[in-house]
Amino acid sequence: MTDPTLPVLDLEAAWTVARQVPGWLTEAQAADLYAAARAVAPARVVEIGSHLGRSTIVLAASGAAVTAVDPFPGDWRYGRPDTEERFRAHLAAAGVAPRVDVRVATSAQVRQRWTAPVRMVYVDGKHDVWSCLDDLRWSRFLEPGDTVLVHDAFSSVGVTLAVLRACVAGDRLRYVSRTGSLAHLEVGRPRVADRVRVLREMPWFARNVVVKVLLRLRARPLARLLGHDDTADPY
Repeated sequence: MTDPTLPVLDLEAAWTVARQVPGWLTEAQAADLYAAARAVAPARVVEIGSHLGRSTIVLAASGAAVTAVDPFPGDWRYGRPDTEERFRAHLAAAGVAPRVDVRVATSAQVRQRWTAPVRMVYVDGKHDVWSCLDDLRWSRFLEPGDTVLVHDAFSSVGVTLAVLRACVAGDRLRYVSRTGSLAHLEVGRPRVADRVRVLREMPWFARNVVVKVLLRLRARPLARLLGHDDTADPY
């Protein structure tokens, strides 16, 4: 069980702590996460993919009850055998551990047994299209108008295809906006304008794919010509 009596941190204090944890969430994206969670606190938010806890800390600092879902596989691209241990240590150091319900399992395993209300979902799990589409099924626990945030949209090919499938061809989620690669979706039947809005992100997605290829070819000067100064992929 989580502890609703813990003090709520403001965004600046939350980010001061969270940015010390390795991860790919930017400060602007953290602000979006915090605002969305704060808007529904102390209700429950579900995070799919926690890694070392940077985003988890931001969510929990808002006052929301957080269910963090991650199998913490040691053989995952970014994982290590001690990833779960480090994750829990970061939550404890940030003082938010009592507010976080950690589920060491896959998104599908937890969702199949889930019955409680949820008011927001943050998706940052496996980046293949089928896994991301499956993670987006958590939206069925949300109310109309509630928020789903998806990291690495228009950066990862798999995540982008999943967002396109859900927001262009689907009838459950509508695309609102993005902050870098963090896509803001809303539960509700998309209108034509919503479907067009997500398609307008395709040039930015194409640019990011080119940047990722250039980084793998060690052609960073060319990537800089496209406005990318980081050594990591666009996020």
